[in-house]
Amino acid sequence: MATVIEYMKENELDWQPSFSGELSDGLYGYRGAMIVEPGKQLSPDRKLPPKIQARQVIMINEGEIIKFFACELESFNHLKPLVEKYKQFFSKDGLNLLYVTDLEADGTFEYDGIKFTAFMLDESSVWNELLELADLEKSDMKALKKNEEKIEKLYEELLDADVEEAGKSYEEMCKLIGKSSKVLMGAV
Repeated sequence: MATVIEYMKENELDWQPSFSGELSDGLYGYRGAMIVEPGKQLSPDRKLPPKIQARQVIMINEGEIIKFFACELESFNHLKPLVEKYKQFFSKDGLNLLYVTDLEADGTFEYDGIKFTAFMLDESSVWNELLELADLEKSDMKALKKNEEKIEKLYEELLDADVEEAGKSYEEMCKLIGKSSKVLMGAV
């Protein structure tokens, strides 16, 4: 079986990666977006942007298994197609964190045998939210020079952090879907 990175490359599902590379201890890191539903193919060499994507992905995998996954979803309704496309790589023991712009409350739930914790996302970025969750300061991360060191440090701290929210069922989470609260901002 291929790794999630090989699967993404073979199927042209990686989108604007800012980092994709080896970490220590046989781990592999990825930062970028993952295509869930591709955009329409306009011509052999031209395609529209993805219809659905997991944005701001920070992922660590070991072999074929995703050990850590965090991303922004525009809608909680995008979880189902995300899991359908990448289910073979998710582990029931993985740490999976979703930042969703149309949720009205946070919760930890199971979907298709995989545990997720979903948080409301307003104006922040997934990276900043994860730093806060891991109780890390931006200055801690600036001291690290390489992207792989930053990703590993974040992951190590999150493993020891209390990342779970109130337990809910998937159906209860679906009832928390509201309007997108994300404020679109221009160049910063």
